[in-house]
Amino acid sequence: MIDLKAKPFHLDDEGIKWVEQTLASLDLVGKVGQLFCPIGFTDDKTQLALLTQGIKIGGIMFRPGPGEMVQETHRYLQDTSDIPLLIAANLEAGGNGSAAEGTFFGKQLQVAATDNTEMARKLGIIAAREGGAVGCNWAFAPILDIDYNFRNPITNVRTFGSDPQRVARMSKAYTEAIQEHGMAVSIKHFPGDGVDERDQHLLTSINSLSVEEWDATFGKVYADCIEAGAHTVMVGHIAHPAYSRELRPGITDLEIMPATLAPELLNDLLRNKLGFNGLITTDATPMAGFTMAMKRELAVPTSIAAGCDMFLFNKSLEEDFAYMMKGIETGILTEERVNEAVTRILAVKAALGLHKKKQQGTLVPEKEALAVLACEEHVRWAQECADESVTLVKDTQEMLPISPESHKRLLVFTLGGEEGLFGGADIAPYFISKLKEEGFEVTLFNKSEVDFSAMFGGVKALTDHYDAAVYISNLETHSNQTVVRINWAPPFGADMPWFIQEMPTMFISVANPYHLIDVPRIPTFINAYSPSNYVVDALIEKLVGRSSFKGVNPVDPFCGYWDTQL
Repeated sequence: MIDLKAKPFHLDDEGIKWVEQTLASLDLVGKVGQLFCPIGFTDDKTQLALLTQGIKIGGIMFRPGPGEMVQETHRYLQDTSDIPLLIAANLEAGGNGSAAEGTFFGKQLQVAATDNTEMARKLGIIAAREGGAVGCNWAFAPILDIDYNFRNPITNVRTFGSDPQRVARMSKAYTEAIQEHGMAVSIKHFPGDGVDERDQHLLTSINSLSVEEWDATFGKVYADCIEAGAHTVMVGHIAHPAYSRELRPGITDLEIMPATLAPELLNDLLRNKLGFNGLITTDATPMAGFTMAMKRELAVPTSIAAGCDMFLFNKSLEEDFAYMMKGIETGILTEERVNEAVTRILAVKAALGLHKKKQQGTLVPEKEALAVLACEEHVRWAQECADESVTLVKDTQEMLPISPESHKRLLVFTLGGEEGLFGGADIAPYFISKLKEEGFEVTLFNKSEVDFSAMFGGVKALTDHYDAAVYISNLETHSNQTVVRINWAPPFGADMPWFIQEMPTMFISVANPYHLIDVPRIPTFINAYSPSNYVVDALIEKLVGRSSFKGVNPVDPFCGYWDTQL
């Protein structure tokens, strides 16, 4: 039973009437169309019209592009859709999740390193303002995963860390800020990632906590955000064996499904125990965690039958639509369950006032709204976050601060930075330019043209030329990457820090916070969490001693090893 007057919808009689009348106006095909939220890759109007006038989708998410182009694409989509669309973006790190020129405020782990809840609120404000400027009304954020396992290749800097209380506090602040600005959140990835060392993009991963452990950690985090009024929950392709066995006595191992296909997790745990009344969406269904669990023809309708309300992304939208219809014909999915799912989809739209904005023609703002992208206030906030987050993990050699007087000749090694898939960039050139501005002489180690004679030239050949070595690492975590470890350049690890006992050496990571597992005895180690110019500026100020290190470790950067603390 859906209570449209209760949290998170809070609909008045007029809103309820719109939901009921809109549902009644749809035939079965129209209702099924509302279940789908595909991903958009093109601004071609012919292709877009197939989505809004053909299948008549309920929502969509576009990858970020130039703000003006994204805004116009969203405008066309809303103009050609009879029912206003939920338009989503991955607003995990700021406005750059919706527009290329949006503010890259910082990864969630960077925000956590400030230990300042106000920074999480500011992240939410920027995400809502800048996402809203291009026409988004649905944030696929915040991430509520708890980064328990340093080997997990996908949670990492995307989380608010490994402390459930901090994760809850910051997730709630982000959620409230987003909603205060008229946008819905989608808290994710239920029942919680970060325990397994594997990635649900590549297989069905597992949250292996006991029922009691989950209740005290992930359960508390989700309960707090649900209490704060989160409109939607994104469900991961993550199994929770302990809870499935608790809620379905006698279930076999083969029957344990990822949460997207597990009614006991969606209905008994999320709906009944946690009291969630809002919309449940699957995570992206092309992910292997979904496709490997069940034959797709069955999985598509089963996800809705199990308790999900919206189906995210597709292998083939037309094929998945046909699978959904066939599932109704064969009895996997009932029309009653479809009506319930569509009611929740429409109720979120009404809760956001999209039906009124549709009438007013204000679903997507005018071009002038784009001025908020990377505006002065947002940039200042990002600079403050960078200043408060950069974390000195250790400096056992007391190398810091450095200066041209003490360490003039620097040998700089760069790791990663080539891809920048999720909001990052190759910040090494900017970092080097800032070192030079400070008066340092910088030599960049060129691992593509290794001087073999220099490799075997001995210690004196190195220390005669350089006063210190600096590593700047930007090895980002992302899907389809099973592990994030340092792979040293051939031959013989040409760029590895063999010389840490011979001259001062520091390692700076602007992405993965766990590199000490591969460089345990490096005596000076700094985590900065996000590859942005704001972070580089803050780093330089701290390296030369004009600013103190303020960040606190939001995870265990020592990875549980004793030698990493040397």
